Amino acid sequence: MRVALQNRVKEPWMTQAAGKFGFDVIWLDMEHRPYGSEVIPPIAVACRATGMDLMVRIRKEGYTSAMGTLEFGANGIMVPHCRSVEEARQWAEWAKFPPIGKRGFDNAWEDADFGFADATEFMKHANQETFVVLQIEDREAVDCIDGIIGAEGIDMVFIGPADLTISYGLPMRRQHPTIQRAFDKVANAVAKAGKWWGTITMTPESAQEEMNRGARMITCADDHFLLVQGLKESARRFENVKIQ
Repeated sequence: MRVALQNRVKEPWMTQAAGKFGFDVIWLDMEHRPYGSEVIPPIAVACRATGMDLMVRIRKEGYTSAMGTLEFGANGIMVPHCRSVEEARQWAEWAKFPPIGKRGFDNAWEDADFGFADATEFMKHANQETFVVLQIEDREAVDCIDGIIGAEGIDMVFIGPADLTISYGLPMRRQHPTIQRAFDKVANAVAKAGKWWGTITMTPESAQEEMNRGARMITCADDHFLLVQGLKESARRFENVKIQ
């Protein structure tokens, strides 16, 4: 089981602090943020300093968005809105070296110890130790989930509950029976394939519920909202302080 902190603030010191509290994974969100790839290397260094994995939710901009993210030090990529088996296979091809995929070779960046790693061992290690996560956020993805999770080179799927509920015409109604059946269908397909799945869980109760269903990666916090809530609470506590 892996516990992830969603990172939107892009500060390496915050990443390193999270590692000291025992988080397993930093989930760096680039889909919904204006950051460029230059933010990845310092956060990757902070993750390695505290023994965490770095998973980057990439923008779907093609080959370099997968390959480059891994070269710059991420342990894994998360691809939003995977909607078909063909798309799943394409991302695996871009992220994995032969014989699994067709990722181009370069051993000058952090993932290959800046050229110190043996080239053959580096490619073998990269295929074994880096991971490809596809987000299941659309009804059509649930319909073909067996093929998506069965694609070679795909290690995990991650249900995005907000977009999934919207796709079914049930916005933010995660507990609706239709959405729960979709969760069950994904969980069953993943179990049959012998792989992993995860989802967003912002309370211990929700985390336990999804782990009981078979999830192996959960999120327990989002640094953006932790900061916003902290500011809101501080303002509330001091709002009645006045000059006497």
